[in-house]
Amino acid sequence: MRTPHRMDMQDLPHDRSEHPHDPSEQPRNPDEQPRNPYDELAALDDGPLEETPLEDFLGEGAERRDEQEPQWSPPDHRRGGRRRRNRFAGLPLAMKAVVALVVLAAFVALGDRWAVLYAEHRAADTLKDRLDLAAAPEVEIGGFPFLTQLADKRLESVKVTVPDVAADRVSLAKVSATAHDIRLEADGLTSVRGAHVPRFDGDVLLSFEDLNRELGASQVTFTGEGRDRVRARGTLPVAGHDLRLRAEARIQRQGERGIATEIGGMRLDIGDLATYRPGTRPAEGLHLTAKGSADLSRETRKAKALLSVPAIVQRMGVPEATVREALADDGKLAELTGSPKFARQAERLNLIDLALDNPEVLRRLGLDPNLLDELSGLTRPVLADRLALAFELPKPEQGDVRLDDVRVEEDGIRVRVSGSGLTVGS
Repeated sequence: MRTPHRMDMQDLPHDRSEHPHDPSEQPRNPDEQPRNPYDELAALDDGPLEETPLEDFLGEGAERRDEQEPQWSPPDHRRGGRRRRNRFAGLPLAMKAVVALVVLAAFVALGDRWAVLYAEHRAADTLKDRLDLAAAPEVEIGGFPFLTQLADKRLESVKVTVPDVAADRVSLAKVSATAHDIRLEADGLTSVRGAHVPRFDGDVLLSFEDLNRELGASQVTFTGEGRDRVRARGTLPVAGHDLRLRAEARIQRQGERGIATEIGGMRLDIGDLATYRPGTRPAEGLHLTAKGSADLSRETRKAKALLSVPAIVQRMGVPEATVREALADDGKLAELTGSPKFARQAERLNLIDLALDNPEVLRRLGLDPNLLDELSGLTRPVLADRLALAFELPKPEQGDVRLDDVRVEEDGIRVRVSGSGLTVGS
């Protein structure tokens, strides 16, 4: 039997085109032996290896390390501080002087301010006692430095603000004045006996809010209207009735220290039935409103009560024959009272004149006779006095105080004042 021939890998033909290889690889010579890599390392050495004792190796290494590494020592934390002191020491002498002067000036200014506060407090207490004020005023001393001014016995300026100063029937909400170039009478820096004020200026405020409270009519409010006018609106209690009040006041100077108020346009409305205007002129007194006179044409009882009084008919100018026809016929009565002429005549009728003689007629019209009695006492001077805003600045014992200007503002009446030659203290 034929044994099949076993093909070995070496018997296979090598096709280099089918198995590419690294071009750098050179064909090996069959007779050449493989190279030993350790032989190559041995060839790099010039001679045989010499054995070096371990002690020598360690000794040389230790000596070299000793030469390279410095000996350890604990850190000195004071070097940075010496460096900081050295840097400050390097500053110029002029800079050090400037810093020292700034610090000194700060202490001097602080001491000067403390002295000002003390002086202001003492002055406020003194003014409170001598002027008999309810509260100590606010005192502000101007100028800097204060101590040199005190040593020179002359202050540049002093501002004084006094709240709630009584002035006649009202209280002034605030009085503020600034004195200039004050000369002091003093013994040293701590003993001031008095002061001379060559000139001063300031302003006075009469607050509308305070007026509502102090005039005893808290229901009435005051508001500014223009430069010199004040409007009053509110209610006024009269004989148990709250009447609507309307009035206007004109503010003006009175002399060199006074403020005068001229009250005008005063009226008290009794509901929508009648209106009272104090005075004796034909348009003043108690008169029916347009609505009140129109009600006569719709309410027969009121119309007949009015026409049943001969004095009223005579004042209205209605012919007697017409009155008799109207009282006998409701149609004629409605025709009479509904005419525009009758309405105008009814509105012109002053009911105050009829209050005493015909109280029942007024009651039928819806008016309280007691109310009419009280209204008759509310004459124009009496009602004007209730709404007066006048006051007068006090006159000093020495010097001069005068009023320069009066102006109505949103929050009240502001008055500009000035003066000269005042003496405070001794």
